[in-house]
Amino acid sequence: MSITEITQGMAERVAKNGAISGKIVSFDFGDDGVVRIDGKSDPAVVDNDAGDTDCRVKVSLADFQEIAAGKQNAQMAFMMGKLKVEGDMGIAMQLGKILG
Repeated sequence: MSITEITQGMAERVAKNGAISGKIVSFDFGDDGVVRIDGKSDPAVVDNDAGDTDCRVKVSLADFQEIAAGKQNAQMAFMMGKLKVEGDMGIAMQLGKILG
């Protein structure tokens, strides 16, 4: 799955389920790119801007794909250091709404 496909998929889920209102969240895949969800915009915007966020989730593209496919548990990935959260941890706890 490419960064473009992930961005499109997230945009579809945000359109269906909504974003985290008033917050900006990004998924940082390192050299593979970034997907940012801007819940401060109305409607929410999903793009590949690496700008400021309220919460940044750092994870490899491969681990993200396994988490999104249900093959890997996000909490276990966090505890194993495969997934790191910078910023507001409370926002990270709400990401199931976007990823689910």
